[in-house]
Amino acid sequence: MRYISTRGQAPPVSFLDAMLAGLAPDGGLYVPESWPALKTSPRMIVRMHYSGVALRVLEAFAGADVASEEAIVDAVNEAYIDAPRDPLDSSWRGKWPETVTPLRQVRVADWLLELFHGPSLSFKDVAMQLIGPLYDFALAKRDARLSVVCATSGDTGGAAVEALKGREHVDLFVLTPKGRVSDVQRRFMTTSGAANVHAIEVDGDFDACQSIVKGLFADRDFAERAQLSGVNSINWARIVAQSVYYQIAAHTLSAHGPVDFVVPTGNFGDAYSGWVAKRMGAPVGRIVLATNANDILVRALDTGRYERGASRATLSPAMDIQVASNFERILFEALERDGAAVGRLYAQLAQSDGFDIPPSALERLRADFSAAEVDDGATLQTMAWAAQDDAPICPHTAVGYAARSKVTQELSGGPVVFLATAHPAKFPDTLERATGVRPPLPAKCADLFERSEKFDSLPADAEAVKTYIRERSRAWS
Repeated sequence: MRYISTRGQAPPVSFLDAMLAGLAPDGGLYVPESWPALKTSPRMIVRMHYSGVALRVLEAFAGADVASEEAIVDAVNEAYIDAPRDPLDSSWRGKWPETVTPLRQVRVADWLLELFHGPSLSFKDVAMQLIGPLYDFALAKRDARLSVVCATSGDTGGAAVEALKGREHVDLFVLTPKGRVSDVQRRFMTTSGAANVHAIEVDGDFDACQSIVKGLFADRDFAERAQLSGVNSINWARIVAQSVYYQIAAHTLSAHGPVDFVVPTGNFGDAYSGWVAKRMGAPVGRIVLATNANDILVRALDTGRYERGASRATLSPAMDIQVASNFERILFEALERDGAAVGRLYAQLAQSDGFDIPPSALERLRADFSAAEVDDGATLQTMAWAAQDDAPICPHTAVGYAARSKVTQELSGGPVVFLATAHPAKFPDTLERATGVRPPLPAKCADLFERSEKFDSLPADAEAVKTYIRERSRAWS
């Protein structure tokens, strides 16, 4: 299996090369040269161990890169079965889909897909816990080191720290917007105590952090000398790993037809992972994009204009994003894989902060996706409503609940799965505001606020970040 850039100006690479690079050298994102089929029956997907489905999906996308490699089986087992490095993480591992990404029925045809049982209490753990050992495998095989950079609006950073802390071949640099993440989210990034983890508080919003990371990759000399890689949702391995729980949930509930998914989204990575599962044959119906006031995806589907707006701080900070990076991947498909056309549109975005989606491409997008925006008031009301059923939810999950009512007429009519993307205890102030009750942290991280923090503050300036990485990266040459 080979991987090509959405902008069509980079040579094809292998799965492992795409994973290690993160971003293509022409500024595009890697996608498979052709779409594989999952060579596992629906019956087996439902009956398999979670790690078994993950291995089959990984094999489909990685091909010769993982064929006959016992280390790949070990990597999948480390992520989803074996005893973790920290014994306190053991509650989510080991087991079957019911305990890795459990489905919980909340109404007759409504289900909650709980994705927050990992070490940093976020859905991003499900993919990041696999990427950690995959990095070890690939880098040991090549006797190489990486400088991994990560821009985060809250949860990716903590998940990356939990996945990569202490790994010999990787130095991790996490950029987070100052004052725009919850205290719990911040502490998952700043309290690891690992020498290879560097938490950076940037004086700007998430889009500024993301822009800096893209600028680092755009500087070809710096990126090469630092051996730069990224673990944001632009990393193709993240997409592959996240598509696994869509496969399992969709096949589990599909007896009466396609399964619709409601996805709280900012960078579009998780929603795109659902589309990938559908493209591989999973019985996925509509994918509902649930956004907060940072509604670029809603406006794009409604009007056909993809246009950057001013970033707004909301109660669902992980979604405070105005440029959804993974939208480029689905636009590439909607434009019938015309990389030159994608390149022209993103050049317009860089020059004038927006572009018009061609009508035929917009029609294709609307065939698979619906979208709705939810404000903070509705978010609080939904959190209060859920708590009355003794089922507290985080503000991002609440955005999904509230968005569903705005697109009911567009749904397929079968089961609806809401993605629960973070543990409610990650947002204690917001939950207390909505419900009057402050949630405790799970036992495995109950001492989070007793741990010592370590982070550095930098201006929203790419050159300052380059200097910081240059002075600390063991990969620098």
